[in-house]
Amino acid sequence: MQNFEKFDMKKPPVRTRWYLRPLTYILSMPDVWKHKNKLTKVGTEELKPPFVLLCNHNAFMDFKVATKAIFPWRANYVVAIDGFIGREKLLRDVGCICKRKFTNDVILVKQLMRTIKNGDVAIIYPEARYSLCGTTAVLPESLGKLCKLLKAPVVTLICHGHHVNSPFWNLHDRKVRPTEAEFKMLFTAEELQSESVDDINKKIVEAFQYDDFAWQKEKGIRITYKKRAEGLHKVLYQCPKCMTEFKMSSEGTVLRCNACGKEWEMSELSELKAKDGETEFSHIPDWYEWERANVRKEVENGTYSSGELPVKVNSLPNAKKFIYLGEGTMIHDGNGFLVKGIDVDGDPFEMKKTVPSLYSCHIEYEYLGKFGDCVDLNTLEDTWYIYPDPEKCEFSVTKMALATEELFYHYRRESK
Repeated sequence: MQNFEKFDMKKPPVRTRWYLRPLTYILSMPDVWKHKNKLTKVGTEELKPPFVLLCNHNAFMDFKVATKAIFPWRANYVVAIDGFIGREKLLRDVGCICKRKFTNDVILVKQLMRTIKNGDVAIIYPEARYSLCGTTAVLPESLGKLCKLLKAPVVTLICHGHHVNSPFWNLHDRKVRPTEAEFKMLFTAEELQSESVDDINKKIVEAFQYDDFAWQKEKGIRITYKKRAEGLHKVLYQCPKCMTEFKMSSEGTVLRCNACGKEWEMSELSELKAKDGETEFSHIPDWYEWERANVRKEVENGTYSSGELPVKVNSLPNAKKFIYLGEGTMIHDGNGFLVKGIDVDGDPFEMKKTVPSLYSCHIEYEYLGKFGDCVDLNTLEDTWYIYPDPEKCEFSVTKMALATEELFYHYRRESK
C-alpha cells in the first residue's frame, strides 16, 4: 500500500483574514434573505467573544445563519475533512479547523483552546453530520467536559426549517420561508465552573431538542415541490406493513414498498398518508424511530448483522482528492465494523472499529451524485469512504448508522 501525504492536523488555526470577514457575510446573506430567516437572540445582549457556539446541523444553510448570528466577530469553525477537498487554503484562511468524524481528537481540543485564547468564537456542530430526518442526532458525552475545559460562555444556535427546505436525502432547495433560528446563552463562564459535566450535558441535550417536520406543520408551511418524496426511502428503508427491509422506493410525492405494493402520499405539509388502508406513520420521524426500535431488538437479541457486503473503498488521507484504495468486504455486527480487502497494488488493507470506539457513524446518500450510498470510517490519519455494491447485495446505510448507535448504547448498558 502506498504512503500518501497526510493532512496537517497540528497546523494552528488561522484567525479569519481581515479581508475575508465581510466576504463571508456578503456570500451568506443572499440565501439568508431569500429564506427570510428570523433570528431571535435570547440572553446574548451583553455577549462578546470569546465564546463557544454549539449549532444544530441540517443543511449548508446552517453555516450561513451562523455567519449572520456572529458577524462581525472572528470565528474558527470545526469542519470535516471532506469539506476541505480542493480548497484547503481558502478554508484555513476563513478560520476552519479540520476534524475526522467520530474520532477522539486531542489536537482538536488544543486548537479550540487556542481559538478561545485568541478571543474568538469556537463554532462546533456536535451532531457531526446532517440530521437524517430533521430531528436531533446523537451528541457526544465528551461535549460537557470540553465546554468546561474551554472556560468560556456556551451559546447555542438552533435552526428550524433547513431540513424541510433541503433534506439530507434530497438536497433540492424547496424555497421554505421564513426559516427561524434561536441564538441563546446556555452558560456563562462562571456558571460552567459550578456545574457538573453531567448537568452540562443534560442542559445541552435539552437545548438541542428539535423536530423540523413538527415545526413545519406548526407553522403551516406548504412545500409544493413536485418531487418532495424522492429520496425518502433512503431514510425509511423498512415497510411497516409487511416488515420487509431494503425494498422501499420513492418517486414524485409517493413512497412505495416494492415487496407488498403499499404506497404513501407525502402532502405539502410533509405528512404521509397511505393510499389504501391504515396510515401506520403520518409523521416521518415516528417511522424512523420505529426502525430504530426494530434495530434495537436485533442488537439486544444478538442477531444484528449486515452480513458480508462486497465494497469498494476510497481513501482521503489529505484534502487533495479521493484515492481509490481497492475492493474488499465489510461486515457490521455485534463486534463493530470490519473492512478488509486488497488494494490496487495487491497489498491487503484492513480497518476495525469496535463497538466501544464508535458512538455513531457518518453516512452519505448518493455521495457527490455519482458514488452511491456509503459509510465513512475514520482513524486520526485517514478517512475511508466505503461503498457497498447495490448490484451484489441488499443493504441500508441508514440501518448501519442506527445500529452503530444502538450497539454502543447496548454496550454501555451492559457495562453499567
